[in-house]
Amino acid sequence: MTSPLQQKLKITGPSIVTANRTSDGVVIYRTPSKDWSTELSEAAVVRTADDAKALWAEAIADDLGAVGSYIAPVQIGSDGAIGPGNFRETIRLRGTTFALPASA
Repeated sequence: MTSPLQQKLKITGPSIVTANRTSDGVVIYRTPSKDWSTELSEAAVVRTADDAKALWAEAIADDLGAVGSYIAPVQIGSDGAIGPGNFRETIRLRGTTFALPASA
């Protein structure tokens, strides 16, 4: 069964499925092996709405230990490193205090 949100899902770039661990609230990421990891570098990256829907549906069905899963954008660096794709995900990953880029 898919929710209306899953049916309207639009992916505009690389994305991952993320949630919070129920035991301690730590940010976790869905992996290609259908597990959860605390490392963003281990997250399964999807690039199409169909792939995102499938990964998210698996995460929802297997949410033992995770709460509030959703799809989040990521950036892929030239070296292949996965980074947060927006400010919200940067805060979730790094916390509320982090260095801002130097002003010109």
